[in-house]
Amino acid sequence: MGGSFHWPVTLESGELVLRPIRHRDRKEWTTVRSRNSEWLAPWEASNPEPGGGLPDYRQMVRSLKAQAAQGVGLPFLITARTAGFREPVIVGQLTVSSIAWGSAMMATLGYWVDRDRAGQGIAPTAVALVTDYCFQSLGLHRMEINIRPENGPSLRVVEKLGFRDEGYRPRFLHINGEWADHRSFALTSEEVPGGLLARWQQPGPK
Repeated sequence: MGGSFHWPVTLESGELVLRPIRHRDRKEWTTVRSRNSEWLAPWEASNPEPGGGLPDYRQMVRSLKAQAAQGVGLPFLITARTAGFREPVIVGQLTVSSIAWGSAMMATLGYWVDRDRAGQGIAPTAVALVTDYCFQSLGLHRMEINIRPENGPSLRVVEKLGFRDEGYRPRFLHINGEWADHRSFALTSEEVPGGLLARWQQPGPK
């Protein structure tokens, strides 16, 4: 394992605050997810076991916390400082999973954002912020994102950030009740020597 791994971690950029998911976030998280159920359903991971379901909130948080304790995951909530609210409100979730150390030094990244906040640069900023943390603080070498070919908003995120399209992966993950094809995108630390967030925030067309 990388010698610099530690958890919990909070990352900030402008109004965005990425912080660990907590058991006490259940009510707010559930409200946001319920409001976005139709928006997120086509891209939701599902259980391929016959009659299998997904974990409830408490089970999910327990599993994510265990992954962080083992050094194989980083479970962030994406929150934003918002007028009228004392604490930053939940606007999405970003999870770094399958962290591999040793000769691989890589991880997979997944995310979702509240539909009401889509198009505001939240997803690319959060992805860039966490990618920089993984490269610069954890010493990882490669970050990978796998996206359904039909998921236009997520495809635009990796396009804006300059992730490399590494091709088609047939029936790669079980999504919304069936084995679904994905496109795989990746970035290595050598490709962003000055940091991905700095490159994303440079003025000019994206």
